[in-house]
Amino acid sequence: MKSPFQIGNRSIDAQAINDTIARALASAGLDTSTGPMHSVTETIRQALGSVGMVDPTAPTTASPRPIIDIEARVIDAGDATHAAPVDRPVDRPAARSEPAGRFTSHRFSGAAGARSYKLYTPAGSSAAPRPVVVMLHGCTQTVDDFARGTRMNQLADLHDVLVVYPEQATQANPSKCWNWFNTQDQLRDSGEPSLIAGIVREVITSQRADPRRVFVAGLSAGAAMSVILGETYPEMFAGVGAHSGLPYGSAHDMPSALAAMKAGRSGIARSKGLPAMPGSQLKQTSQPMPTIVFHGDRDHTVQQENGNAIVEQAQRAYQAQAGHEPLRRISHQGTAPGGRGFERTQLVDGSGLAQVEQWVLRGAGHAWAGGDSGGSYTDATGPDASAEMLKFFLARQRAGSA
Repeated sequence: MKSPFQIGNRSIDAQAINDTIARALASAGLDTSTGPMHSVTETIRQALGSVGMVDPTAPTTASPRPIIDIEARVIDAGDATHAAPVDRPVDRPAARSEPAGRFTSHRFSGAAGARSYKLYTPAGSSAAPRPVVVMLHGCTQTVDDFARGTRMNQLADLHDVLVVYPEQATQANPSKCWNWFNTQDQLRDSGEPSLIAGIVREVITSQRADPRRVFVAGLSAGAAMSVILGETYPEMFAGVGAHSGLPYGSAHDMPSALAAMKAGRSGIARSKGLPAMPGSQLKQTSQPMPTIVFHGDRDHTVQQENGNAIVEQAQRAYQAQAGHEPLRRISHQGTAPGGRGFERTQLVDGSGLAQVEQWVLRGAGHAWAGGDSGGSYTDATGPDASAEMLKFFLARQRAGSA
């Protein structure tokens, strides 16, 4: 029987498989060039060599630059137009507009360490305390790169919103991934959640921002950390945005992180004859948190099942709270002017307000929808994730006094 790997030029396909495995390891923040993970890549190479797929005596090539998307695409649609929303118009920045406010650098220190961050302040003065959107970048990205790609600063000018960009340190993760898969980084008053919460408190105080309207959103590892923050600091955040992310408690170490990324809760997909990576027991969130999710159904870095699991967690947490009526489902399919098809599903309460919203992007990979091609890991064909997230956020505020 012909081996499924023997397609076309065998050596080229084998090298591609070997490189893909290495990049997958790197995408979770694993340094495969040195240390204990180097032996893992060597073991994989030897296993492939044993079936004639690679030359096991050949020197190991240098590890590829860690990226968050194995098949990342940056699509320039030219004119940055996006899908019309289902219900009402969304203010969007003009194509190629530049932010008009101030983008300043800061550093926060706390019991768990220190992190740098940048704060975008819209131009002009505000008569009322401003809302705050916390933006968490993905692996290998910088805050400037993420701000450019999402164009959130231009939206902040339109809606008079403060935007905070915490930056992961390379000392904490060589690929600059937020460590969403570490147990100590999934807890309140511990690790990275405590550092990001400390940054938020600092900004609220220094800027006299509105503490009832603080939101957090992210891409990939940043999205996974955003979900963690919604669970661990529910009194701080009034909404969560997760683009190409993972649900709370989906991993507890590196191997389970890779399993979660590749196949959600069911374990990593594998070829016959190769060992399975261990799966992880998905936890349930306990705190109801308004959540909006974007995910491409051709995302080969973080499988789309993870986006479904985030929605499931958010819906269950809402329904579990005493007195909450069942959410009503409203779905709509459409095509963004840039050509990207999508399905938008809203789970709305009795007042008609969406408590959970999901966008499934047809044919999209691991990239920020509607982003600017000047940033990394963006898909300019839309729909505009930044504008839709901000619309979802600004429609609500956390209960309680200011």
